[in-house]
Amino acid sequence: MAGDYETIVVTPQESGFGAGVAGLDLRRPLDPAVLAQVREAWTRHSVLYFPDQPLSLDELEQFTLQLGPFGVDPFIKPMPGRPNVLELRREPDEKATNFGAGWHSDWSFQAEPPAATLLHAKVVPPVGGDTLYADAYRAWDDLSEAMKTMLSPLRAVHSARQAYGPNGVFARETEARTLQIIVSEAAEATVSHPLIVTHPVSGRKAIFASPVYTVGIEGMTREEGMAILRFLFEHMTREDYVYRHRWAPQMLTLWDNCCTLHFADGGYDGHLRVMHRTTVAGERPR
Repeated sequence: MAGDYETIVVTPQESGFGAGVAGLDLRRPLDPAVLAQVREAWTRHSVLYFPDQPLSLDELEQFTLQLGPFGVDPFIKPMPGRPNVLELRREPDEKATNFGAGWHSDWSFQAEPPAATLLHAKVVPPVGGDTLYADAYRAWDDLSEAMKTMLSPLRAVHSARQAYGPNGVFARETEARTLQIIVSEAAEATVSHPLIVTHPVSGRKAIFASPVYTVGIEGMTREEGMAILRFLFEHMTREDYVYRHRWAPQMLTLWDNCCTLHFADGGYDGHLRVMHRTTVAGERPR
């Protein structure tokens, strides 16, 4: 059922996680009252998608800045002359695994990970290419009280090393890819965040960990920490918590990195796929 908003039409998924938004033209700056409604819908549903938004790069950047300053996007070369825009392009003949094919929260290895990611679809293949989102709020809510008590004081260790380090996935690739990945010793750095975070706007608690970027738990051996993390990774990505997003050309999607994980599905070999991506700066998880 569509949500009760004054100037926008919000149509949630059945679970309430993920919602479509209509009644907007994002090519023009939003009135503050309308922007407040978009923010409210985003807080409520975590993932918003806006169909039929034929945005130029300037307009994508402009809308991003209405939500907050740009985030910092490391380890990937941005578009020429667009330091805050990544072009996620996969050519029809590419054999490398599609980018983002692992459950993660964007750049959680940063001291202040991005609050939001925006992805704008320019070329959508006729098959495959869905993005899966997992609801870290409900994953937390459904844990037993005993498990919540155990997890609440823990801090998780995050690092980019498994993806972008000298021994990471991208360093070991043998197939060429259009997206220019920057493998770096800097990816070996670690940062710790609370394993269970409180969202700065909604006040709800969420599990903040992912298989791609979370590499351990402070004060535990690797075996101990990974035993807990493996349980959480399997729990968080249960079908009950996952929304499968199907793209259409000129669709913009906005998601919250504090309370979701996402996974870029493949299945479109032989077809071109082009997306433009920006992030909004966030704050230190707490």
